[in-house]
Amino acid sequence: MKDFIKVMKALSDPSRVSIVKMLGSKVMCVCELQSALGLAQSTVSKHLKILEEAGLIDFFKDGLWVNYRLADGSDSPYAVSLLGHLKHWLDDDPGVQSMVERLPQIRREDICSKNR
Repeated sequence: MKDFIKVMKALSDPSRVSIVKMLGSKVMCVCELQSALGLAQSTVSKHLKILEEAGLIDFFKDGLWVNYRLADGSDSPYAVSLLGHLKHWLDDDPGVQSMVERLPQIRREDICSKNR
């Protein structure tokens, strides 16, 4: 039951659900997620850690970049089941639609050049 509760708690926060929906559209780094959500880097990192511990997302490194993506669900049958449903859930929500439509304009190269 512990694994089930961990997955459900991870998806009990609107920002974490938003992260899952965004990662369903593209691989993203922390700075891109931060820009999309309008949250502090530390807050986004905490959300990512909770999602990772629940088996919903994973990451891989590409040079200096740490990229986040949806997990394949192999760590948890609950995670894979909910990820499958979340692919289609909330697609008609105006907030989710707007967020996903903005994703192509959120590019790490643009964000990093502003911070220099």
